[in-house]
Amino acid sequence: QVQLVESGGGLVQPGGSLRLSCAASGFTFGRSPMSWYRQTPGKEREVVATITSTGSATNYVDSKKGRFAISRDNAKNTVYLQMDSLKPGDTAVYYCNADIGGGSYWGKGTLVTVST
Repeated sequence: QVQLVESGGGLVQPGGSLRLSCAASGFTFGRSPMSWYRQTPGKEREVVATITSTGSATNYVDSKKGRFAISRDNAKNTVYLQMDSLKPGDTAVYYCNADIGGGSYWGKGTLVTVST
């Protein structure tokens, strides 16, 4: 079955960096667009960044441009989110999402806390 396992979250100081990873299995990874979302308590889950199946194109929510970078390694069935210049407002649970044949699949998330 489809599995998406996020890792790389943790506590980081403002201005710091983190690299999230999402290991995928159970589907043809190289055919699926992938996205990163995030959610804070009391708010809806919001998209952070999306990458096409081949990695040829990416898209970001405006406020994340220049600070976040999504990438993928289809040989390793893994998608990444590099996050730089982190702010307290980036604190959230970050989720990996796969678009598989029009269906949406989610990982369980990884918590990122930006704090002194």
